[in-house]
Amino acid sequence: MAYEPGKQSVGYNPPNPMPYHGGEGSNQQWQQPPPQNYYVGPPQQQQQFQLPQGQLQYAPNASNPSVQPPPPMNQPYGEPPPYTFEEKFAIQRPRYNDLWAAVLFIADLLGLLALSIISFRSYSENKRVQNGGGTGVRGNEQSDFGLSNNTIVLFILVCGVSFILSYGYFLAARAWTKQIIYATATLNIIVGIGTAAYYFSRQRYGAAIVFLIFALFYAYCFWTWRSRIPFAVLMFETSFDVAKQYGHVYMVSSLGGLAGVIFAAWMLVTYVAVYATYAPSESDNLACRAGRTGNVTCSNGKMIGLVVFVTFSGYWISEVLKNIIHVSISGVYGSWYFCSRSAQGMPAHPTLGAFKRAMTYSFGSISFGSLVVAIIQLLKHLCRLSQNQQSQDGCSVGCVACCILGCLLNFIESAVRWFNHYAYSYIALYGKAYIDSAKETYRMMKDRGLDALVNDCLVDPVLSMASVFVAMLCTLIAYVYLYATAPVYNSTGSFTPAIMAFAFLVGLQICNIFLTPIKSGVATIFTSMAHNPEILLRDFPELYHKMLAVYPHLAQAIHF
Repeated sequence: MAYEPGKQSVGYNPPNPMPYHGGEGSNQQWQQPPPQNYYVGPPQQQQQFQLPQGQLQYAPNASNPSVQPPPPMNQPYGEPPPYTFEEKFAIQRPRYNDLWAAVLFIADLLGLLALSIISFRSYSENKRVQNGGGTGVRGNEQSDFGLSNNTIVLFILVCGVSFILSYGYFLAARAWTKQIIYATATLNIIVGIGTAAYYFSRQRYGAAIVFLIFALFYAYCFWTWRSRIPFAVLMFETSFDVAKQYGHVYMVSSLGGLAGVIFAAWMLVTYVAVYATYAPSESDNLACRAGRTGNVTCSNGKMIGLVVFVTFSGYWISEVLKNIIHVSISGVYGSWYFCSRSAQGMPAHPTLGAFKRAMTYSFGSISFGSLVVAIIQLLKHLCRLSQNQQSQDGCSVGCVACCILGCLLNFIESAVRWFNHYAYSYIALYGKAYIDSAKETYRMMKDRGLDALVNDCLVDPVLSMASVFVAMLCTLIAYVYLYATAPVYNSTGSFTPAIMAFAFLVGLQICNIFLTPIKSGVATIFTSMAHNPEILLRDFPELYHKMLAVYPHLAQAIHF
């Protein structure tokens, strides 16, 4: 194990001088202790002193070899000077990586903003035509279209439930780390079976079968994961222990969750405005028939294309938001692993330093990886829409086929997310491009033998189950609300699949954003271990022995 300068604790241990007894022992050797507040280097290193040029060099007193030359002048006093995250994890050649992805993301964001403004302005101008002044919670009696009170209450309800459940789960995981894993699996099974039973009672057989499959799948996973739960509990506790030392981890989670709710509300309003402005039905969309949109060609293809664009943009932007949080939090955990027990200590403002890197040099890399996931999520969303429509039509075969396709897309998404998860932790610390970081992270994991360890960790699957749990509840609440209020715009049930799918999306994304700091902490610890596992043995022996106790294979798996 190679010694790394500056990684050991420093401190001054003055030698014990011989006791002074009057004039006795005057020839005994002793050293004068250094002045107060004088910073001394590591005791393991032999300091070399050199006087300025032009001054005489004196050799040590031959008769008293213990007498040393005076210390050099102008040395720092007190604690070592603070250093920043950028100085500790410096980028050798700073450059804006994957710039094309950043430009494309900004263009997508501006396009979504322009579409939102145009659609909402058109909706506002035609509000009287589209809504006829309807005010009841059941919607307007004169028109089937518009942002009625029913839709407003539904959207507020879905966002509010998502926020409360996600934040509540985060606090529960912080307080009851071990119990939350068992509770997550149990609640998913109960909610899945209960939701399936409710859909069976409403004769929604396709949706009932899907939720029943979810419940049985989670029951199987929970049963086969039993032996791996202690290791997941340890990583949960380690992640939260670090977070408790740095309160800004919780602050980032709260701000990120709030930003997610605000963005979800914006997306919901944009969806309704686009529907109200560009839907082609001449019998329902009076504004389009009157030519109030500025373009009388309100075709079905245009409306579908715009809705797909809004959905894709929503996925991409929410993924970028989540990954910015991930990179920012990775700066905290990376600094903790490499610096918290070193001579220099923790760098100043690691969260801010990592956030600056995420918003500058690494923003293109974040946009690139998020784009890949957003495309897969869009395909999954379309698959869910088709599945709900098949359920609406009572076609069980088509519903099951969509479910199988969704499982395949889930598998692909899991593989991509695996690379992204650890690549972004590497990007946070070393600022490389997306593809290079993904390759380097995978190579390190394989070379160090940590790939099996990472795959056996249940932190990500458990938190994904929590997000699905919140999403299922939001979907159920949206369906019950539509059934109880029976709004006019949904008198035929044509909007039910889209609203249920969107409620699922909102609940899933908001909960994922809230839980990102926990995932980021564990991912960064594993990435740091892969980069330099010797630090785990040298600076965190207690953590290493705890990991051995719950995961004995670690001693053979990890390659130092």
